[in-house]
Amino acid sequence: MLSIGTPQIKLLEKLCNAVSVSGDEGEVRRIVLEQVKPFADEVKVDALGSVLVRKKGTGKRPLRVLLDAHMDEVGFMIVHDDEEGFYQFEVVGGIDERHLAGKQVMVGRDHAIGVIGAKPIHLATPEELKHAIGADAMRIDLGPEGKAKVGDRATFATKFKKVGPSIMSKSIDDRIGVAILIELLKHAPKDIELCLAFSVQEEIGLRGAKVAAHYFEPDLAIAVDSTPARDLPQYEGGENFTYNTRLGFGPAIYMANSSTIDDPRLVRFLAETAEREKIPYQFRQPGGGGTNAGAIQQSRAGVPVVSVSVPHRYTHSPVSVSRVEDWKNTLNLLHSALKSMTRGILTNK
Repeated sequence: MLSIGTPQIKLLEKLCNAVSVSGDEGEVRRIVLEQVKPFADEVKVDALGSVLVRKKGTGKRPLRVLLDAHMDEVGFMIVHDDEEGFYQFEVVGGIDERHLAGKQVMVGRDHAIGVIGAKPIHLATPEELKHAIGADAMRIDLGPEGKAKVGDRATFATKFKKVGPSIMSKSIDDRIGVAILIELLKHAPKDIELCLAFSVQEEIGLRGAKVAAHYFEPDLAIAVDSTPARDLPQYEGGENFTYNTRLGFGPAIYMANSSTIDDPRLVRFLAETAEREKIPYQFRQPGGGGTNAGAIQQSRAGVPVVSVSVPHRYTHSPVSVSRVEDWKNTLNLLHSALKSMTRGILTNK
C-alpha cells in the first residue's frame, strides 16, 4: 500500500498555496512539470495549457487508461481599476458571494495581498441588510500603493494547514487530485499505458479535459476530483440522498451527476477492488455538480468513464477541510485498480 508522508504533504501544500484561477494555471503547471518529467515517457503542454503525460506500458496493445485532475481553482478576475487601490472584479467559477465580504485575497502573479471590501453593517440601510451583498457592490482593496492589472486573477489568501487528521486549505478542489496523479505516475503499473491529464478550465466548463481526451484517445478514463461532503450535524433534517459523502469514509465512487452517468462496469470494478483490498469506500449518490468525466466521455467516438473523489467540506469557499486518510485511501484504491485492470472489465455487462 502507498502511504502519505511528509513529502506528499509538502507537495500538496505547495500546490494549494499556488494561485491558479481558471484560464491562468501557470503556477500549478510549473509545479506539475517539475514533478512529472523524471518519471514520464512523454510530457506535453497543449494549446490550452493542460499538462499531458504518458507512461508507456509493456506488450503489443496495452490498455490505455486516462486519469484526469484539474489544475484550476475558483477565484476572481480584475476587470476595472477604480483608482486609489480599488479594483472591480468578476467571480470566476462557482463561488457563493455571501462568503466574500472582508476576505483576504492574493492578486496577480506577485500575490499582492488585498481585502474584498464592502459597506460595513454600521452603514447599511435596513433594506440593504435584507439581501446578500453582490460582487458588483464589492471591490478588492489593495491600498494606495497596490498595483493590479485588468485581467489579473485573484483568489483567497488562505494558507494550507495540517491540523491533526485534517487538511485545511483553499483549492483542495482539485489540487488533491493533482497530487494523487503525480504519486500514481511515480508508481505506475507496467502493463497499462498510463495517460495523465492535468487539465485547465474545469471550473468554467470542463474545457481542458475535452481537448486532452481527444489527444489521448483512451480506452477508459477516471476523473479524480474532490466532492462536497454533506455531513454536518443535523444537516437540513431528514434523510440524505444526494451529495451524501462523509469525511473519514474513504473515496467516493460516482454513479451519476449532472453531466455523467458513470459506466456501471467501472463502478463495479472499483467497488470490487476496494472490497478485495479492504479499502474503505463510499458511493457518491446522484446529485448536482459534475467532473471532467462529463467532457471526456463525449470525446471522439465516446469513452467509458467513472469519477472518484476525495470528500471535503465547504466547497469553493475560503477554506475547505479534508481528511488525510481519505486522501490515502483514494490513492490506494486507484493504484490497486490500475494494477489489476484488463480489457476484460470493458466486456463485462
